[in-house]
Amino acid sequence: MTTPTIPFLKWAGGKRWAIDRLNACLPKTFNRYFEPFLGGGALFFGIRPREPHLSDLNGRLIAAYEAIRDGWQEVETHIKWFHEHHRRDFYYQQRACTYDDRFRESARFIYLNRSCWNGLYRENMAGAFNVPIGTKQNIVLPTDNFKAIATALAPATLACLDFEEAINQAGDGDVVYADPPYTTAHNLNGFVKYNQKIFSWNDQLRLKEASKRAVLRGAHVLISNADHLSLRELYRDFSETLTLSRSSVIASQSERRGQIAELLVIGRPV
Repeated sequence: MTTPTIPFLKWAGGKRWAIDRLNACLPKTFNRYFEPFLGGGALFFGIRPREPHLSDLNGRLIAAYEAIRDGWQEVETHIKWFHEHHRRDFYYQQRACTYDDRFRESARFIYLNRSCWNGLYRENMAGAFNVPIGTKQNIVLPTDNFKAIATALAPATLACLDFEEAINQAGDGDVVYADPPYTTAHNLNGFVKYNQKIFSWNDQLRLKEASKRAVLRGAHVLISNADHLSLRELYRDFSETLTLSRSSVIASQSERRGQIAELLVIGRPV
């Protein structure tokens, strides 16, 4: 483990608030680290494992990570350009376009993430990003350190693939941390469609079975999920379940935001 790094993306359902609690549930030493729902990568950046395998089904997201790893200076230069030009009409112009240059395109992805409503990632049925503009004006942040991000990503294997394929690679002595989209309404927070393809109940079943197989192969598995009776029942044969609380930030008005309970499932190898 090395010095934690601050994530560069704000991602719906991100776990910056829970890093210490998640880390406390990990074994002291382990081999490879698998995170099949990468998103903002809060836990990865927080613990900096030595052999990370990071994946997500969002190809634009993975491309942004690859661009920073391979050319962080170029990405940073483009982000500064987006910052200088940011305004309402510019946002919608950029939301509708793409760039052939992968560093500029990845900077556009980061720009949209930082200037859209609540950092939400959502696509329409045509696969186009369609989140409206938010209230944030600063695209360049005081916490930005893309050189450190690139250093953290240097040893990582990055891939755009289904979570089951990623988890199937984990074996004896490895760690898996899965933080899927939540598909069950819990407390006052209903289901939100974050991706073009909905993470269905069948996907929840696939996640459970893939995680169980990984545990049987000797992997240590952590799963964040909705704190709902159906999911507690689904994971009743796992080693342990815990309840974590957080403040909800996905609401249009601050007074509608409240405490949300989340489920943490732990699968320890025998």
